[in-house]
Amino acid sequence: MLLVFLPGAFLAPDEFEREGFISAMTERDVAADVMLVDANVSYYYDQTFTTHLQQDVLDPARALGYRSIWLVGISIGGFGALIHQLAQPGSVQGIVALAPYLGRRPLAAEIRKAGGLRAWKAPDGPLPDEEVDRRLWPWLQQYADEMPTKELPPLYLGFGLADRFAANHALLAEVLPEDRVFTTEGGHDWPQWSRLWRRMLDVLPLPSRSPSAPAFRTPAAARPRAIAA
Repeated sequence: MLLVFLPGAFLAPDEFEREGFISAMTERDVAADVMLVDANVSYYYDQTFTTHLQQDVLDPARALGYRSIWLVGISIGGFGALIHQLAQPGSVQGIVALAPYLGRRPLAAEIRKAGGLRAWKAPDGPLPDEEVDRRLWPWLQQYADEMPTKELPPLYLGFGLADRFAANHALLAEVLPEDRVFTTEGGHDWPQWSRLWRRMLDVLPLPSRSPSAPAFRTPAAARPRAIAA
């Protein structure tokens, strides 16, 4: 199993290690490899992120033999994990989104005014390429279905109650199972994300290392890497 970590805007991938994300996995004997991805924020602006993630990270990981891959994204990294699944359905087996950016506030206000994500009617017809969030929210709406498609990966959401995106997070939380939504006091920063990650690790369906297995390590195939330009 492989966990691919996607940092927030202007954050370095090794900050996941500094903030205890990897050591928390070790403490819980999680039997998974990790890849810390250096995803430059410019890839979101020019809308090449999903292509780079697939070609530079996920396809090579599949070639190495990984059959179960989860994306763990913070802030815009969480947004990246979600829009990647929008563009590449079924390409990963799970998503953990910590304080994800979910698009513009006026669109969220429109959804809220409609009575929430279950009641909101997505616009018909093609949308401009730059309106990614107007394509994302209808995709997220699938989580409200009683019988989601097989290509819809389990989604775990965590956010601080004082996060600047919390109102948008609450809209998504309403359609997710209660045991997949985690909140904490505080805003949009590492103390909150680290606290949430540790709580989520206790319930995420991740394999455990057997007593006879070697201690957790990051193999060469899964060391931190940059998405290619």
